[in-house]
Amino acid sequence: MPRYSNIDIAIGERIRVRRMLRGWSIRYAASRTSLSHATWSRIERGLQAADNRFVLAEIAAALECAPIDLTGVMVPAADQRAMAAQAGIRALREALVSVDLAEPGDSASPELAVLRRQLALARDLRERCDYAATVRMLPGLLRHSHALAHGPARQDALRLLCRSCFLASSVLRALGHPAEAWLAAERCRDAATAAGDEVLIGYAAYSRATAAMACGAYARGRTLAEGGIDLLDRASAQPGAAEMAGTLHLAGGCACRALKREEDSGEHLAAAAGLGQRLGETKTLGLFFGPTNINLWRINLENDHGDPAHAANIAVATNPQVLGAGMRIVDFHTELARSYARLRGRENDAVRQLMVAERVAPQHLHTSPTARETARYLVGRAPSKSTISALRGLCGRIGIETG
Repeated sequence: MPRYSNIDIAIGERIRVRRMLRGWSIRYAASRTSLSHATWSRIERGLQAADNRFVLAEIAAALECAPIDLTGVMVPAADQRAMAAQAGIRALREALVSVDLAEPGDSASPELAVLRRQLALARDLRERCDYAATVRMLPGLLRHSHALAHGPARQDALRLLCRSCFLASSVLRALGHPAEAWLAAERCRDAATAAGDEVLIGYAAYSRATAAMACGAYARGRTLAEGGIDLLDRASAQPGAAEMAGTLHLAGGCACRALKREEDSGEHLAAAAGLGQRLGETKTLGLFFGPTNINLWRINLENDHGDPAHAANIAVATNPQVLGAGMRIVDFHTELARSYARLRGRENDAVRQLMVAERVAPQHLHTSPTARETARYLVGRAPSKSTISALRGLCGRIGIETG
């Protein structure tokens, strides 16, 4: 089954094919999870949206595959920039394989000041969800900072390499390549450790935790997040340590929620909220830790936990524009669409939120499995004729067949 393609295959259909290849009945497959066989059946038949990360991770584990094998990444042929982003993955993967700190770099490199400006531009492109441009810049950034890390500017180059690897991992997760995202996160850890910077080691722990969770390994994600928190608790006086610890608490809360450790999840989220109230809105290491970003995590978690009404209520009190980052804004509107899609009478609002998300970041919306499944679920459920027309237009742009 291809990881990404231009062929419209619903997640429910992928689940059905995987199950049948195993020769399992729905009842037996569901018995390997906490789901009822009726719920599994509804997901396979498209009667229940297959856009819940926790449920998909559980189904993937039951079917002995990775979540990405169920979600894939659809690349609409009409979106040339989305296709260009996927086409650049090979060069990025090769660069990540090459930047081993045990070996010297083999390329002549610009000065550090030039690389810092390039990294700032790449981060800005990522925040605007311009994946094609970001992927195009990253291989050179990785190779050049790796080469400089074996020279007199080693410490500064290691910090630049660490942040470039973190950015690469983030983009690879967004584009549906969790294994490569894990490799990038490992390189991030190597650079942070070589630099001996405890805040950056915590930064790398967050990168590894989120990459592990993207692979469906929530227990590993929890271990990495909590290990990073413990490290930063011992280095709490360092600039950026509190912001980084708060971000790791969010990751730990997500992992614990997926593992059905509700009390532990609540403790992590409460710790993050306390730090957010004390620190306010921050931009440390480009993570935007603060009350607004905490709310975005809470909206996402409530949707995955099955409480869309609570998620929508949190969204009402949240203004993502405060962050000034397109990637957070598009996530907000996509998650709010997911909430409204499950609330009776809010289907039109769900469609409107998807349309806003598309205007903010079309590359993200067009290749997001979550957004695709939400749009697919809404087809035939939006009562307004004008809304149905807008939804069908969106489905056409992202390659969903609506009949």
